[in-house]
Amino acid sequence: MKRLEFLKELNPAQFEAVRTIEGPVLVIAGAGSGKTRTITCRMAYLVAQGVPPEKILLLTFTRRASKEMIDRAGALLKIDCQKIMGGTFHSVSQYMLRFYCHLLGYHPNFTILDRADAEDLINLLRNSLGLSGKKRRFPRKETLAAIYSKMINQGKTLEEVLQGEYSKFIEFYSDIERLFAEYVNYKREHHLMDYDDLLLNWLKILKDFPQVREEVGKRFEFIMVDEYQDTNVLQGEIIKYMAEAHRNVMVVGDDSQSIYGFRGANYRNIFEFPKLFPDTKIIKLEQNYRSTQPILDLANAIITKSKIKYTKTLFTEKKAGKKPVIFYAKDEAESSKFVADRILELTEKGIKLSQIAVLFRSAFHSFDLEVELTKRGIPFVKFGGLKLLESAHVKDFLAFLKVLSNPRDFLSWNRLLLLMEGIGPRTAEKIINYLRQSSFDLITSLKHISTRYSFPEFINFVKVMAELYKERKDLSHIMYEIWEFYQPIFERIYYEDASKRIKDIEGLLALSEKYENLEEFLADLSLEPIENFEKEDLSPGQEDFLVLSTVHSAKGLEWHTVFILSLIDGRFPSAYSLKNEEELEEERRLFYVAVTRAREELYLVVPTTVYVPGEGKTIAKVSQFVREVPSELLEVYKEKKEPEFSESVDLGGNGFMVGDIVKHPHFGIGEVIEVIGKQKIKVFFKGKGPTLLHLKYTHLEKII
Repeated sequence: MKRLEFLKELNPAQFEAVRTIEGPVLVIAGAGSGKTRTITCRMAYLVAQGVPPEKILLLTFTRRASKEMIDRAGALLKIDCQKIMGGTFHSVSQYMLRFYCHLLGYHPNFTILDRADAEDLINLLRNSLGLSGKKRRFPRKETLAAIYSKMINQGKTLEEVLQGEYSKFIEFYSDIERLFAEYVNYKREHHLMDYDDLLLNWLKILKDFPQVREEVGKRFEFIMVDEYQDTNVLQGEIIKYMAEAHRNVMVVGDDSQSIYGFRGANYRNIFEFPKLFPDTKIIKLEQNYRSTQPILDLANAIITKSKIKYTKTLFTEKKAGKKPVIFYAKDEAESSKFVADRILELTEKGIKLSQIAVLFRSAFHSFDLEVELTKRGIPFVKFGGLKLLESAHVKDFLAFLKVLSNPRDFLSWNRLLLLMEGIGPRTAEKIINYLRQSSFDLITSLKHISTRYSFPEFINFVKVMAELYKERKDLSHIMYEIWEFYQPIFERIYYEDASKRIKDIEGLLALSEKYENLEEFLADLSLEPIENFEKEDLSPGQEDFLVLSTVHSAKGLEWHTVFILSLIDGRFPSAYSLKNEEELEEERRLFYVAVTRAREELYLVVPTTVYVPGEGKTIAKVSQFVREVPSELLEVYKEKKEPEFSESVDLGGNGFMVGDIVKHPHFGIGEVIEVIGKQKIKVFFKGKGPTLLHLKYTHLEKII
């Protein structure tokens, strides 16, 4: 049939998955193995076989993904497939609840609470129950909403969630239990459902009403689920009951890419599927269409060590390619310079910045690199966590430095004053007006105003700032004096997640060690504002920004070249996972995801020393994931020895000679240190180090 021409483009495993339409099917789709094409072709094949589109249900993790797949299926057949029902678990559940929620006592026009609405309702009930006294460190509304959501999505009791992740609130167990009971009753009485209720209530109806399961089975005769490794307990059960009548369900996923345990995803769902449907056919997609074989060899070696897995071996027809490179840097500063140098070399070869990514386990791991990139004028966009200057606690800390540098920075004054206990917006305004109008110097003005407002924290603040401003000590001393004062405030304000936020402060303290001058430090931190792109909007070639990303945010994306930072124990894998085997396994899968984002080139960066506040530079331990990899799969990077600057020989006949002083429109003045053939030279730029330049793409002027 001409309509089935698209089947010829499939490899044997994909072809088998598309043609197997009866009964339960589990497709283990390795990274870059064409799972989207497989799902799309299967939908098209079902319609081509006479299945009415409205009898097909596609469940994905974004509405965008389902729409694109359905559009592609229609394009393959050159017919309209819009009657295929596609969407997320939440959107499909709410749609079905409109028909059946009366069985639970809800009105069909129930209101859906978004996360902010749910938090506000929890806060309202918390206040009405008298649980919001200032002297009690009762959880905030955001934390309470997170605890409730974890209970629902992970199928855990309140006690289990508190003991596991929120032990500091265990003393409030009874109060939280009472609050949640009120929350549930209020929603039912007022016909409200939050996001978690959509799954919970739809599952309850499927479980308790056999006739509904039968009707659903007739309505959707074929069910497909994408990214099944990221489903939670509720979603796994929903599939079980919705497919009970006919068992024509295909789930697609990769156990090696299950990295969202912190969101409630149940890693074991993909292993339990054959138990829910005993005659499940398992098909493995192992041919990779993204990466070169040397990169896949590394990925295979990483995941081989996984304790629980579906054994698979990724392979590709792209057999040639460079081995992944590992660079052992003496510290983070050298790591940053190495990455920046390689990025400039790649761009000189014609690789666009948007085709290069730097990945890291946690957002703060890129702080040093962000400063280096800004110095070099390399534009970047970052997603997954906030940039260094965008988090509230870092803004607080920098406000201290800014007023020391510029006492007239009243915006920073306002931020600092509002941190002090006893000072509200009106008092802060009065203090700022006094400082603005005062004819005295900063120290005298502060001492005068502190006699009017005798709040202990404010008085101590005045004392610390006056001493620092007067003595103008070195930057390292200033940073630690400020931290000593700010730490109790930090712990008071951000007590619920202080252990996570403190990593950012430690990163800031470590960064400051490279500077002697306060003004220079602040200037380097004043990064150019970058637009906050959605990752799907960063299509290749659209905007030429280097991509900085956490690995979690990079899932599903790919680049020509990938750098992975801070591959040391305590960072990747994270310190939290080193004592928990299940979390360590998820960290391994995260590393696998990072490696498989690269198409052509991959760099692993290992700083051999790191700065630890209070301890100084300490020796870092190479990540156990790297230590486990056979050495022959990696190439150790060794800096090429530069020739003596005094040598003055034309090595390539391009008009430049070693020792020439040159001017680059972007990098400034430099000295030629190597001539490579007729097109390439290496120039040492002061403050930036050696940079490889391709003369075809570079306007370079010889000065001497």
